Amino acid sequence: MTRALVEAAQRGEHSAFEALVIPRVDRLFGVARLILRDVHLAEDAVQEALIKAWRELPKLRDADRLDAWLHRLLVNACADQGRKRRRVSTEVDLAIVEPAGADVTGRTADRDQLERGFRRLGEDQRVAMVLRHYAGFSAEEIAAMLGIPVGTAKSRIHYATEALRAALDADSRASIALIDGRTA
Repeated sequence: MTRALVEAAQRGEHSAFEALVIPRVDRLFGVARLILRDVHLAEDAVQEALIKAWRELPKLRDADRLDAWLHRLLVNACADQGRKRRRVSTEVDLAIVEPAGADVTGRTADRDQLERGFRRLGEDQRVAMVLRHYAGFSAEEIAAMLGIPVGTAKSRIHYATEALRAALDADSRASIALIDGRTA
């Protein structure tokens, strides 16, 4: 089905392009928002990526690689948005869906702590983490999307994980020290 839609869209059929893109927009937006940490910049990046996708679609050789190709266009659009506006918002929504009736107090605190750690990552690390853990791409797919060696993709994921872990540990130690009445 995807292959037929890609081929129709490559011939210029707008409805086929819409059928391909509409189910993917929310996920693309989520990735852009996590990378850029700004709703408006994320919207602009998604729009830029989709415009480029429409223009460049005839060059897509493998319809089975559509998702990876769209994400690569999106990551590039995010980089463009980041360059346009170096000052980054501190807003990060990790889109954690709470089950009905759950005690969300602890989970909200955990999410806030995770967001603080996430803000400390560099852009390359943040992109790698989002593509790996939010979008679910393998290191090999991330490397192809970003045009980097597989080892570099793995390294970014590893160091981002370690940096996030260290930030969370430091945050936890500071919280414990405040509770115990010590200064952090």
